[in-house]
This record gives sequence, C-alpha cells and structure tokens, in this order.
Amino acid sequence: MADRVLVIGAGLAGSEAAWQLARRGIAVTLAEMRPLTMTPAHHTAWAAELVCTNSFKSDVPQVAAGLLKEELRALGSLVLRAADASKIPSGQDLSVDRESFARGVEAGLAEAGVLRVGREVTEIDPAVPTIVATGPLTSSPLAAALERLTGAEHLHFFDAAAPIVFKDSVDHDPLFHKSRYDKGEGNYWNAPLDRTQYETFVSELVRGEQVELKDFERGTKWFEACLPVEEIARRGPETLRFGPLKPLGLEDPRTGRRAWAVVQLRQEDAAADLYNLVGFQTNLRWPEQRRIFRTIPGLAKAEFARLGVMHRNTYIDSPRLLLPSHRLRAAERTWLAGQLVGVEGYLESAMSGLVAALNVAASLGGGDEVRFPDDTAIGSLVRYITTPQQGFAPMNATWGLFPALADGVRRDKRER
Repeated sequence: MADRVLVIGAGLAGSEAAWQLARRGIAVTLAEMRPLTMTPAHHTAWAAELVCTNSFKSDVPQVAAGLLKEELRALGSLVLRAADASKIPSGQDLSVDRESFARGVEAGLAEAGVLRVGREVTEIDPAVPTIVATGPLTSSPLAAALERLTGAEHLHFFDAAAPIVFKDSVDHDPLFHKSRYDKGEGNYWNAPLDRTQYETFVSELVRGEQVELKDFERGTKWFEACLPVEEIARRGPETLRFGPLKPLGLEDPRTGRRAWAVVQLRQEDAAADLYNLVGFQTNLRWPEQRRIFRTIPGLAKAEFARLGVMHRNTYIDSPRLLLPSHRLRAAERTWLAGQLVGVEGYLESAMSGLVAALNVAASLGGGDEVRFPDDTAIGSLVRYITTPQQGFAPMNATWGLFPALADGVRRDKRER
C-alpha cells in the first residue's frame, strides 16, 4: 500500500478520514484551503471548526443520534474522542467547547502523522486515491471539477447559524435554569414568554428585514431540519410554539406553571461566557437581529459574540452517483464524504469520513468493500444516501431510517 491518499478538506469528515487512514499505516495528505481561502461561515484554519452550533445532540443511546455516538466510540472515532474530552454541561446532549474540541482534533492528526498542507485544491486527479470531504461550502472551482467528473449537476440548499450572546450581558432575573422534562442537570437558561410577548415576537420576525439572496443562491431550497427562525414563523403563528420555542416540559420552578412559549439559551463554551440561542438560526439582517432578539426577556441589553448567518450548502445526488463504500461510480479512485454526500450533522459527517476511510484502506489493501448492517445507525444512514429515491434531501441519523423489526411488531423508539 505505497499510495499516498489525498484527503481534501479538514472539516469533521476529512479529519476523521485522514486520522482513520493514518492510524492504519497509510500515508495521508490532508489539504485545507483555510485560511488562504475562507468560506462564508468559517473564522479559523483549525481542523474540524464548528460553525453552526457546539452541540452534537443527544448522548442517550435510546435516541438515534446517541446510538450513532456509541457506534463511533466503538470504532475509535477521533471526532468522538475530541468531543468527549472537551465536553461542557448540556443536559443529556453532548456539547463541547469549540476551541478545545478543535485543538483535540488537531492533536490527534499530528500524533497520527497526517501531513497537513494549506492549499486550495481545484482539480481531482482520478489516478490518485482521493477523499473529497470539502463539506457544504465546497469552493466553486472544486465543485465544477466534481461536476465534470460525475457528469451531473449538484443540488443546493440553505443552512443557517444561530446567534451567540455574552453571558454577562444577559439579565438572568426573568430566566430560570432547567432542562426540558428535568432530563440532565438543568443546563439551559429559559426565557418564558406570555401569549402577548410571543405573538409580538412572531410578528416582528415575520416582518423583519432579511439579507438579500445573491443571484447564484436564488431558486435553491431550505434544509427542513435547520430552517431560519423567521421562516418557521412565516409557516403559521403557532409553528414556533411547536418547534424551538416549545414550552412542554419547561415548567418554571418558581411558579410551577408553564409559559406560553420558551426561548432556550445553551452554554457555548467551557468557561460559560457565551450562550447560544437554541434553534435561532436566521437570515435576518444584523441590525434586525439585535432589535428583535433583544425583545426576548433577559436579552434587552444583550451583546452578541456572533450574529446569525445563512449560507448556501452543496451536496451531490448520492443515490445516483455514490456507492455504499462512498466511492464515486464514475471514478474508481475517488471517494466522497461528509455533508457533500447528503448526511446532515456533525457526527453524521464524521461517520461518513470514517466509512470512506475504511473503504479506501480496504481498496488499497485488496480487501472487500466495508458494509455496515442496515440495523445500525451507520448502516441505515449509508443505505439512505445510496438508495435511489425521489426528492433526495440531506438527512440526520433517525430511527425512521432503520429497517422494520423482524417480528413485524410496531414498537416505540425506546423499545427499538
């Protein structure tokens, strides 16, 4: 196995893939265009920089996202190792300190002997074993190279990031500390809204001024699992109350009563200096964000460490172009991984990088393709992205992707 593998993109998928290959004794070059060429969402050159949220979602194995974590831990995932080492309080979720997490991934790559190079790759050499893991913000030249290689156009959708506020600028008096249904250690601050406050807030969101889309972004579609908060509000006056502002399981311990709606703030960093507005990804103009979000109880004087942003994400038509091994059907030595293949979420991206790396290693060693059973979180997601279907769209790990149980009995999530 004298081939040196090129991994393009040092996000979660690319970092995981490079590390998995290197730990198996395979020479790896990990190319990352940042900071020479930045994306609309990233701010550093760190490997595995987190840009949308610092939460990896539930760490409970009865939840599909939690089961995926257990499978990745069992497979020795670098991303999971770094996440566990940089964990911060977040109830039953696995949330991390962003900087500590990125440094953990960087350390793992260095220890494994991965060669890091800072350059933008604009062409794909079909003779070189390559994993393209450039994520949803793949540069235009490389996207064009992929289109030439596959003979197919890409699909596009929008993704958005939520604002972050400084803890010291938040008035905690109107807030209460609690996790929904008292699960975990109560690591969320909750801002209760009465009916009038809620209806006024929704009205302001709906008429808030948004960032105008660029010409190349027009006609693309939202990713339904990460809708801007103002788009949710436009879908009906009660929609937010059944979404990110759902008050169920959040009775105020001071009164024993449930508010009409609740805005949750989640700790963003290990020092607990920052709070993330949970579910508040947005495309509102920045002055509008300050104006509208400061109407939330406790946030009248909020100072923002980061305001919400929205950007175009790119993914391929994987059911048509990709094998379960993550190898492109049109190129025997090119594999794709991460959000580019239509998985959505941090851990799902890392999982995809791991699957690609295992199959590259198998290919270089003359072994068989690595396939995961359909009744695993990994296998069910791989099956989804590589099975022909109408209206293919990005997907998180979910119980809905698992095959029916052999006995045919319908069971709830916990029993499954």
